This record gives sequence, structure tokens and C-alpha cells, in this order.
Amino acid sequence: MGLFCQPKYLYYFSFQNHGLLYNRKKIRGGRNSMEVKIREVAGRGDLRKFIYLPEKIHAEHENWVPPIYMDEWSYFSTKKNRAFSYCDTVLCLAYKDQKLVGRIMGIINRRYNEHRDEKTARFGYLESWKDKEVIKALLDYVERWARSKGMERIIGPYGFTDQDPEGFLIEGFESAATFPNYYNFEWMPDFIEELGYRKDIDYVVYKIDVPDEIPDFYKRIYQRIKRKGGFEILEFRKRKELKPWIKPVLSLMNECYSKTNIYGYTPLDEDEMESLAKKYLPLLNPKFIKGVLHKGELVAFVVGMPSPAQGIKKAKGRLFPLGIFKILREIKKTKQLDLLLGGIKEEYRGRGLDVMMGVNMLTSAKEAGMEIMDTHHEMESNVKVRAEMEKMGGEIYKRFRIYQKNL
Repeated sequence: MGLFCQPKYLYYFSFQNHGLLYNRKKIRGGRNSMEVKIREVAGRGDLRKFIYLPEKIHAEHENWVPPIYMDEWSYFSTKKNRAFSYCDTVLCLAYKDQKLVGRIMGIINRRYNEHRDEKTARFGYLESWKDKEVIKALLDYVERWARSKGMERIIGPYGFTDQDPEGFLIEGFESAATFPNYYNFEWMPDFIEELGYRKDIDYVVYKIDVPDEIPDFYKRIYQRIKRKGGFEILEFRKRKELKPWIKPVLSLMNECYSKTNIYGYTPLDEDEMESLAKKYLPLLNPKFIKGVLHKGELVAFVVGMPSPAQGIKKAKGRLFPLGIFKILREIKKTKQLDLLLGGIKEEYRGRGLDVMMGVNMLTSAKEAGMEIMDTHHEMESNVKVRAEMEKMGGEIYKRFRIYQKNL
């Protein structure tokens, strides 16, 4: 047993048959006013507790949207999720008075660290009721775990890749959650900052009204590109038409995001592309996927999706027996289009390809009865993309923050 002290707190570690326990006792006048125990997830029973705890914590949280639990079981499976093969991980549960009160995941993405020459750990999937002692105990545990692995810094909330939920919401709590995103309580960022974490980067989300008519300046640019020739818009009507293009789109995403130094991005391998395609293909409407071809080569793409959030909420995250029908029904009814991914091959940027795709996306959105578009995350430093959003009348209505702390 290892033992060391800090003012007002006593920490000790002991090994049990079910895994490492971490007890945190706050001592006042010789009496224990609070005790938090951290236990690493061991076995399917613990994993079930980890996966389903948030729906208890957010039971009265009006704007929270659950994950799709079938996806959660695959995501946290060491056998099904390829990311576990190149990441060190720890999943933890917090107990107080023998009651489950919180969870957290620690991640060290070795592939990313080697690519960027960093020693950075990540925390993610942090959940608790409003109890700073629980939050502190969970973060302390992951920080100590990261130090033991030689890490020098920790960021979060962040998953294996930037395709996972990232960043705590810090502005826009009055608006409903989109999928897939964190939707934390308003007190969470304050707790995190009080525990020594500081801003690393912010993501902004724009809300764009779908116009009745395409703006004239877009029409002029669009016609100029068409007159020059050489580029062909790629559109789809049926899902079977889309399938052959899934990997070219994800391969181009790899190329674009790697070269533009997208925050936290790690290129996907073949298995991960396949997994991502399987996850989202059933929810995608081919009409909201646009590409640009040059001599038959895909050089630009944008992917949108009718918001499934309210359907997932009504299904309570369960696809069966009837959840999938609730989700599909709400997708048909929604008036919101969520933009998920987009990219332009480096040598073709600045030629108006974003306008080509934008005009066609707005046209499809209008035809489908959409009223607003949610741009998903845009790095606050991505001034070019942000300028395009604002040119279209977009207004920032949400802001997410990723925090960092030196270890």
C-alpha cells in the first residue's frame, strides 16, 4: 500500500480482486464527512453501469439526448473498436456511500502522440451529479494514471478521435442538443476550471436559416464556376448509389484533415472507415451528401444529416423493439439539417467549390422543407470557414470548449 498526504486530504491505494480501488477521504476534525471510491471497470456488469449511468444523471435534463446504446456497446468494446489497439485506456466508476455517482474514461492515443511528437493524455465521458468532490476524485485518478504512463499534459473532454463527442458546452444551453455531442450541465465548466483546467481550444456552432432563394452573390459565383468547366457536382438519390463513394469520401477526409492540422485528428485506417460508415449510413439521407468531381476524381465533399436528435430522445437511445421507427419518423419530420463533415482537396481550394456544394445543399434543404442548418463544430481559429458561414447569415448559437492541464 502506498501512502502520501496533502492538506485536508488523505489518499491511499489498495488492490482488490475486481481491480484498483482509489479512496478519497476528506478529513475535518478527525471525522470523515465524505468518501469517494474510484473503481476501474472490470467485466460486462461494470461496463453496463458505465454506459447507462448518464441517463440517470440527466433524467430531468430537458435538452439532453442519449447516445444510441447499441453503438455505445460497440464503442467501448475492446474487440469491436479498433481504437483500443493503438490506445491505452482506463474506464472508472465513482462510488459514494456505496452508490454509483460518476464515471470517466482516460485515453492515451499512442498513434496520435507519435504523429505529433506529444505526450498528451485525454479524459472523456466524464459524468456526475453536481458534486465537485466526485469530479475531482475522477479527474485525479485519470491524471495519476496518465503520469504513470509518462504523459506531460491532459486534454478533454475528448475521445479516441475527433469523430467522437468532444468539448464541454459553455454557451447555448437554451438550445436542444444535436447528435453526437456532449450536453453537460451549466455547472460543469466552472468545476473543471476550479480544478486547474484552462481553455485549450473552443469550437463554435453556427445556426443558418435556410433561405427561400439562393443569395445572388452565390448564384453569380456558381455560374462562373460552371462556365469555366472542369468540375462536376456529385449528388445522390438512393443509398445504393452512395455506398461506392463512402470510402473515397473518408479517404479524402483523412487527407484534408491531416494536412490542415485539424485539432486532435488521427487518420482513420480501413477498419475504422468501415466502422464509421456502418454507424452513420442508416441515418444518412443521400440527398444531403454532395461532392465535386474533377476528371472523375473526388476533390471535395460535404455531408449533412436530418437531425435525428429528437427521434433518439423519444427512443431513449434504444433501437429495439420500436426505437428505430421513432428515430426514422422524426428524421422525416425534422426541420433541422446537421452538417457533419466537409473538405476540399488542398490544390483545389479557393476555386469556389464550397459555393458549388453550398448552393446544391441549400437547394436540397429547401426542397425537403428544412428551415435551419446546424454547422456542427468549427474551430474558432478556422477563420476562412467561419467567414463563409457568416456570409450565409450564420450566427453562433453554441460554443464548446476543450480544456487542458499540465501534469
